[in-house]
Amino acid sequence: MKFITTLILMLVSSMAHADEGLMVSTKNLSLSTATTIAQAAIVACTKKGIQIGVTVVDRQGVVQVTLRDTIAAQITVPISKGKAYTAVNFNAATSALGDRANGPVGRAPGIIMSAGGLPIQVGGSLVGGVGVSGAPSGETDEFCAQAGIDAVIDDLEMSM
Repeated sequence: MKFITTLILMLVSSMAHADEGLMVSTKNLSLSTATTIAQAAIVACTKKGIQIGVTVVDRQGVVQVTLRDTIAAQITVPISKGKAYTAVNFNAATSALGDRANGPVGRAPGIIMSAGGLPIQVGGSLVGGVGVSGAPSGETDEFCAQAGIDAVIDDLEMSM
């Protein structure tokens, strides 16, 4: 009986793998799209008189673009990277993660759970993340990050 159960489990498992295929395709932002997002975020904050750093990452959290406005503090670069990395790894706005910041996950290297990081989703799929740092409040950082996404989202949706 045990042999038959094992055989059935092996058969079901191999059928599931056959349906899955051998490779998984993913969509990534082009360099020009990631750059447009970063530049639009800087423009949005500059209009408010704020100098920022902004980072755009791919869906794995690997940096595609980092820009720092002329007189933005150097610290804005690693903070924006951490916010983008966190947004993409949790597939959530970093402003929604504050309650987890004081736990073990919130203290993991590279994780920044303060407002200013947003996932970039196209057609329901995660394609990247953007993080902004340098504004007097996280809400303003998030506003500028959203402005970056808004600059390309229509074109991204049409490309799906």
